[in-house]
Amino acid sequence: MRSNGLCWNPMEPLNFTVANEDCNLYTFDMRNLTKVLQTHEDHVMAVLAVNYSPTGEELVSASYDATIRLWSPRFKRSRDVYHTKRMQRVMCCHFTPDSRFVVTGSEDTNIRLWKAKSDQKLGALTDREKHAAAYREALKQKFGRLPEIRRIQKHIHVPKMIKSLTDKRRVMREARDRKEKNRIKHSKPGAIVRTVRKKRAIVKELE
Repeated sequence: MRSNGLCWNPMEPLNFTVANEDCNLYTFDMRNLTKVLQTHEDHVMAVLAVNYSPTGEELVSASYDATIRLWSPRFKRSRDVYHTKRMQRVMCCHFTPDSRFVVTGSEDTNIRLWKAKSDQKLGALTDREKHAAAYREALKQKFGRLPEIRRIQKHIHVPKMIKSLTDKRRVMREARDRKEKNRIKHSKPGAIVRTVRKKRAIVKELE
């Protein structure tokens, strides 16, 4: 599949992320291009652009499915997704120098400004509000591994079209894995070598 964009991590200069036509983003270490460090899989259509925050802790992607997603380079799933009813295919995206906002340009000829953290309050904060925000973050860190809290954190509202395509992609992925397991199970030992998931994205390495 063709790659539409590439961005280097400003804090880890040997790592870069590629936006691909197969709906995924791939993070690589240039010292070993035989496998990916992480595959980011939440988009349902081609990913058109990718950009890192100046801190290198997050990246933003723009997709043909008319959504913007925010990721951690270390995790497979996006932490947040932005979409509006009138926004069409998003062609480009970029973090502001202070990492607080994301700027996007879409096919409907509009430029939009988004908060990098959707629950972050704009403007000056009082000491009481700062302590309350810090307390909420501490609670998230403390109880984040509980199943109920993880379910709430992962629950994100998306348009019906994206929800249906996500379910369809999941069914197709499970079918491929099940087919591969059955082929290995009913073949001679060693006849079929199972490809590691991190190496499936590599087609060929050129010198």
